[in-house]
Order: sequence, then structure tokens, then C-alpha cells
Amino acid sequence: MYQYNEIDQKLVDERADQFRRQTERFLSGELTADEFRHLRLRNGLYIQTHAPMLRIAGPYGLLNSKQIRKLAHIARTYDKGYCHFTTRQNIQFNWPKLEQVPDILDELASVQMHAIQTSGNCMRNTTTDHLAGVCVDEIEDPRPYCEIIRQWTTLHPEFDYLPRKFKIAVSGAIHDRAATQLHDIGVHIVKNDAGETGFRILAGGGLGRTPVIGQVIRPFLEKKYLLSYLEAILRIYNLYGRRDNKYKARIKILVKETGVEEFTRQVEAEWQLTKDTLILTDERINEVKQYFTPPPYDADAAQDETFAKHLAENSAFATWYKINTADHKIPGHRAVFLSLKAPDVPPGDMTESQLDAVADLADRYNFGEICVTHRQNLVFAHIKQAELYPLWQALTQLKLATPNINTVTDIICCPGLDFCSLANAGSIGVAREINEVLDDMDYIHDIGELKINMSGCMNGCAHQSVGHIGILGVDKKGVEWYQITLGGSSENDAAIGERLGPSVAKNEIAKAITDILDVYVKQRQEEESFLDMVKRVGIEPFKDKVYANH
Repeated sequence: MYQYNEIDQKLVDERADQFRRQTERFLSGELTADEFRHLRLRNGLYIQTHAPMLRIAGPYGLLNSKQIRKLAHIARTYDKGYCHFTTRQNIQFNWPKLEQVPDILDELASVQMHAIQTSGNCMRNTTTDHLAGVCVDEIEDPRPYCEIIRQWTTLHPEFDYLPRKFKIAVSGAIHDRAATQLHDIGVHIVKNDAGETGFRILAGGGLGRTPVIGQVIRPFLEKKYLLSYLEAILRIYNLYGRRDNKYKARIKILVKETGVEEFTRQVEAEWQLTKDTLILTDERINEVKQYFTPPPYDADAAQDETFAKHLAENSAFATWYKINTADHKIPGHRAVFLSLKAPDVPPGDMTESQLDAVADLADRYNFGEICVTHRQNLVFAHIKQAELYPLWQALTQLKLATPNINTVTDIICCPGLDFCSLANAGSIGVAREINEVLDDMDYIHDIGELKINMSGCMNGCAHQSVGHIGILGVDKKGVEWYQITLGGSSENDAAIGERLGPSVAKNEIAKAITDILDVYVKQRQEEESFLDMVKRVGIEPFKDKVYANH
């Protein structure tokens, strides 16, 4: 895991000190709300419905136990005892007091964390695969390149005020678990015909009001040109991205209106002028890679016999193992998902006591590391098979072992009207209602992989456009209604979901979901996934069922 040097630490310390003085000037009346707005947004501070919301950067999702304990301390001391994990691998606090935010930033800086560029029209937190470094289909660990991009993007003076926010995702595996096609820039580690490793670069993806799938603008880029090529893309966007209309200001609109061929030509022309001014050397890459070397795995882990015994004797453990763990490239080890989707808990939330306990478990079983996933869960990536059973027992006590990863109750959910000032409709309560009607775990497991994403407004923070089932809250004259889409995906087969029909009333949305699942269960072919069935039959059978009585 990357450790700050003196420059990194000085930067976050000075930034926290700057914001303290800016906050004091605002509270004393020296700065107007408009003057303060850009300053607070650059430090991750939003004004929400009930209180400020502070978003903390989780660089490529990777945290250590010391940082998790600090989040627990902040939750206890400055908030209401919990925090929220987001789809961009960040952390949010929903109840800080404005005058105490500088104290929170000082606390974060003490453990190499910050809130810099987690909001505003700038380059945001770079994200990646939550199984990076351990997944069996990995070409190369993407995290060193994420760290290199993080350092390049932080306080980059040329791109501090872009037309709109800008997001980069990196994937190093064959299976895209980082939703790279739905980002402003997607970076795929690939091999060319000569067996050389480099990058495939995509541009123009994005969600929100106008969801668009990114397009390849360079099939293969040598590693040494990574930063210079990204800089060329940002320069073209900064020059030509629309600033007259925030709804059309994202790079996805620029690529669409310009055309991908012309946009690519512009980027290539700009890159040719500057490509040799920002070379990423092998020495620099190897220097950063040293921070991401594998931990000291147990070479004899696969020889353990207790795991098989527990698996055979305890059906609940066996179910959890099947649903909540993933293959690992090192024999005798598994990656373990900690589900933040217990039925009676807002998706993605963790209490301060859970945070402290998870930090202790990470130290005991996982070399002190914790990773945040894009579906608002956590991952312990290095668990020996002999320690799976005691870990499961501990997670069960903490309500973090619900066996529902990638199932219909592993719902991505934004805060909605409960907190967000932009929301048109509630999300957390609807997620709870869906959980209540889907209380049969055998039925949930029979359905298999099915991803529900739900947002309370068009901004799409919960990625509803690419959910297998997407739910979008809309306002009809002060009443909450919900649009449903089917067939979306954020993975290799990225697709925007198709709208099912008219919006559904709030008190009918849970039934609409069960109707959709009923159609799937009754009409699916053997071993056919929900997404495959939608591709095969279209949305009409689901539409007929949901609107049968309307």
C-alpha cells in the first residue's frame, strides 16, 4: 500500500490548514456563500438537506486498519456514529458541523487521508478493480498506475477548473470490475500482438442524465506515454468542453457532438505536440510498484484440512463461502466480501463499532488492508482458507456476513431524500421494502446474480442506468414515483438499461420488482442469467406483468 512521502504529507497538511482559514473567514462574514462555495467543494464539502456532507477520498478503494479506525473515531466524535461507502470507493459523513470540518481534515491528514478534489469541476478520485492484485484473470496489477495517476491529478494547476467533474477508472483484468466504459476516461491494461503490456484508452463514457458508453480512442498505448496521453485528452476537453450548460458540459457530450473520429484526431494532434514532455519511465513505474508487492502469503495454506471439514458440516458457512468469497491467484487463499447490505441497514453504511471491529479483523486476518467495492461493500483480499471459518463467525456477529453479494438484495442505493438536497425521491426506504419482500434467502440464491441499482435523482450516483434492474426516483407534483429500466450492465458487456414503461408509485415499486423476478424465474432457460434472458426475450414479458392491472 502506498505510503506518503514528505511532499504528500506537506500537501495534505497545508491544504487542511488553508481550509481552516477559509472556513473561519466564511463564518466571520469575510467570504460570501458564493465565494466559499468553490473552496468548500474543492475540499469535499457539500451542503445537503439537513447538514453538510463531507466526502473523503479512498484512493482506488484501498485503506488500512489505522485509517478505518480513524473513520470510526470521526464517526463517534464529529458525526452520528456511522459513515457511508460510495460507488466511487469514497467515504461520506452526513452530519458534520461546518465549524468542525477543519478539525476532521486535520484528523484525516494524520493518517494519510484527505478530501481534496472529491467534489467540484476537477479530476476526481481514480478508481479500480476491488480485486486488484489477487484476481485470477489479472494481466497486471492496476494499482501502481492508479497511484501514479492520483499524484498527477492532485492539484494539477491546468485542470483545476474543468467544464465539469472528470473521472478516470483503471482495469488490469480481463473481466472489467471497474466500470471503465462508464467513465470520462477508461484505462485497460492489455497485451498487444507482440506480447507487450500497455493500455487501451477509452473516452466519453458517463452516467447521470445522459448515460453514454465510452469508446476506444487508442487501442494500444505504450506505458511510458500514459500521463502524456491522458493530458492530451484533458487539454482537448478543457478547450472545447461546453461551459454554457452544465448538463452538456461532460466530455461524453463533447465526444458525441464532435464525433469519436474527429475527437480522436484532435487528441492525437495535441499529443504529438507534447508526448515526449511527460515520459513515465520504467524506473518510476517500478518505484511505485514496490508499494504494491504481495504480502507474505502462507505457502502451505492449501494443505489445511479444517476448512473442508467446516464446509461439509455447516451449511450456513458453505452458503456464505459460495456467495461472499472469490477465487484468489494464490492457492489456499480467498478474497472475502464484507456485505454492507444487511436487510435492516441502509446500503453502504457502517457504524463506528463495526469500523473498529473490521480494523481489528483486518489486522488479524488480512495484513491490515481493507478495500472498498463499487457496490458499496468491503473486501478482505488475502484470507487463508483455514481462517475463513473464524472470520465468518466474527463477521456474522457484526452483521457483515449476509450472503448476498451480487444478488438481488445487494442493492446499490444513493441516500435519496433522506439526505441529498438534489433528490426527487427516497431510496433507502424503498431498498428496505424490497429486502422485506425478498426475505427468502434460498429464493434469492436461486435467482443468482442480479444487480439492482437505485438513485433518487437523475444525477445517477447509484448508477441506475447500468443496473440489471435500474430504479430512478422522479417527482410528480410533489409525489415520489419510480422509473424502472432493465438490461443494463457496467461490465465487459456494458449497456444502458431500457425503460420498462410509465413510472410506478412508491407503494407499488417493491411489488413491481417481485413481478419482474417472477417472470424471470418462470421463463428462464436452464442456467440462463437474468441479463441473458432480457437480451433474449426483450422487456415485453416483464412489461406485461408489471402493468397488467394498470
